[in-house]
Amino acid sequence: MSDKQIDLKGAIAIGIGGMVGGGIFAVLGLAISLAKGATPVAFLIAGIIAIFTAYSYSKLSLAYPDTGGTVRFINEGFGKGVLSGGLNNLLWISYIIMLALYASAFGSYAPNLITITGDTTIDTHICISAVVIIATIINYASAKLVSAIESYAVIIKLIILLGFIAVGIYGMNSSANLEQLDPSNWEGTFQIITGGMVIFVAYEGFELIANAVSDLKDPEKNIPRAYMISVLFVVALYITIAIITVGSLPFDQIKEAKDYVLSEVAKPTLGQAGFTIMTIAALISTFSAINATLYGGARVSYKVAEDDELPHEFTFKFWNHPIGLLIIAVATLLLANLAPLESISTSGSAGFLLLFAVVNYIAFKQHKKLNANKIITLLGTILCVVALVMLIIQQSQSSLSGVIIIASIIAACFIMEYWYKRTEKPTS
Repeated sequence: MSDKQIDLKGAIAIGIGGMVGGGIFAVLGLAISLAKGATPVAFLIAGIIAIFTAYSYSKLSLAYPDTGGTVRFINEGFGKGVLSGGLNNLLWISYIIMLALYASAFGSYAPNLITITGDTTIDTHICISAVVIIATIINYASAKLVSAIESYAVIIKLIILLGFIAVGIYGMNSSANLEQLDPSNWEGTFQIITGGMVIFVAYEGFELIANAVSDLKDPEKNIPRAYMISVLFVVALYITIAIITVGSLPFDQIKEAKDYVLSEVAKPTLGQAGFTIMTIAALISTFSAINATLYGGARVSYKVAEDDELPHEFTFKFWNHPIGLLIIAVATLLLANLAPLESISTSGSAGFLLLFAVVNYIAFKQHKKLNANKIITLLGTILCVVALVMLIIQQSQSSLSGVIIIASIIAACFIMEYWYKRTEKPTS
């Protein structure tokens, strides 16, 4: 597209919309269960890693403005081989994991408003399946409709979340739970850091800006601003929401409502109406996140197949859309209905920490060509690697099956790529 159509506000909206999707609604309760009173610190730690990585993304986006985004960066860093193919496959699988996380969050919140069978567990699975199927149908129906839904959803969820913050701050004046924020109620340093890493998925959405930079007006000026403004805004938003949540409800109540905690926080000040409004916000946010991620995931699988890193069948069309859209939808249905929320969140965080470590390393390796700061890109690489190692250590102590799942996903991506490269000939 020769005509640049996205201005700075539009690019910031893409970044904020990508991050403030289903992530905060899905993982806030999980973060509090791990870090307790230090949850705001856990979000800050994860946010610092996101800020360093956003710097590398901004430099790479300027050098390689392409709708392929992360896929293009990895290919530019390592060429088109088994390493880049395995990493790009991991990106595609990570999209499926994110979709499962959003669908699980939707399924946790929806039964609070909609009773179908009277059994919460069954209703959760019905809602998980229904939202994925409906979003898939919308994606097949019209890309324009997907875009329109995203535009309105970003505005609605931000208005509701900012309103939640205003009401929450007012309600905290009379809260008996403020002492929960005291350092005496913090978990140990290791637990706080790993708490931040488990919920790192709540930040990964800023990488969607990379897919839109080829249509961005005045890219030299607006690309760095779009990344930094969106990430800094979301870091501040998440920390504020974490402070309000921990300061408003006792820990045992948060634990009981872990999967829909934001709705519960609105209750003390606004009663059932507040609970309902936040539940609606969660449903809109998670639905819009599913809608956008399905669209983005299908494009990633098409791009990776086009680059000879997935079977060429992934470039086939089904109902005028990449076949990857249908494959992603089916995989999401299976994962969201079969895997527990914590395993999904941890696998998603691990996948993106590894991918972001690689992107930071590429920016470090090419710092002269990118005119990037060598220290910042190196620190970004180190932070992502250390965070990933700590996440794996924490999982090995609390759930060995979680480590096996993470290792299996990563290994499968590279084994499949190696097998594919050995057995298939590139097109053209």
